[in-house]
Amino acid sequence: MEEGRKGSSSSSSISRFNRMCVFSGRSSGRKPSYQEAAIELGKELVERRIDLVYGGRSVGLMGLVSQAVHDGGRHVLGVIPRTMIPGEITGKSVGELRSVSDMHQRKAEMARQADAFIALPGGYGTLEELLEVITWAQLGIHKKPVGLLNVDGYYNSLLSFIDKAVDEGFISPTSRRIIVSAPTAKELVRQLEEYETEYDEVTAKLVWEEVDRLGCVPAVEG
Repeated sequence: MEEGRKGSSSSSSISRFNRMCVFSGRSSGRKPSYQEAAIELGKELVERRIDLVYGGRSVGLMGLVSQAVHDGGRHVLGVIPRTMIPGEITGKSVGELRSVSDMHQRKAEMARQADAFIALPGGYGTLEELLEVITWAQLGIHKKPVGLLNVDGYYNSLLSFIDKAVDEGFISPTSRRIIVSAPTAKELVRQLEEYETEYDEVTAKLVWEEVDRLGCVPAVEG
């Protein structure tokens, strides 16, 4: 499957990213490999001196990632709607917690704070967040790399669907290359480090303030 276009990278463990946004659900999944991958990702971020921004949950795979990053001495920023705090935060919260007014602001704030995105295995919420940042990249709202941590082939069906959409003319080959995927955290972060966007100019004159103001991505003329 096609990955993003690559450029040069340094052998140093210090990343070109300051903060990574990680998407995942509140569940740990049924396979230990999912939990192991979440912890591995957290440790990889620490090794590369990358801070974390996430959805503020202290449970499931996200709890494992945030705890690993926090334990490694890196900054952890959780972003969560005010109305969801009682229902979503269980146990001890990890790192800094920033409350916002709603889900739209949550996604916009997480995206604004991050230099790149990674999706762990997850459900509807994870897919919704992932596809939105991919769409924003397609529109030119950001030029930040987007990665899938494809643990044990979890996202194979999704990638096959996207490839089918390319074959049928619904997604362009250039837009397909927005997504970077790898089976391990180390390989995925390495590929994200090497990724170079193919969008040389912003294709839609949109700014994050418009996303916040409207509560969604505004319509693009043309």
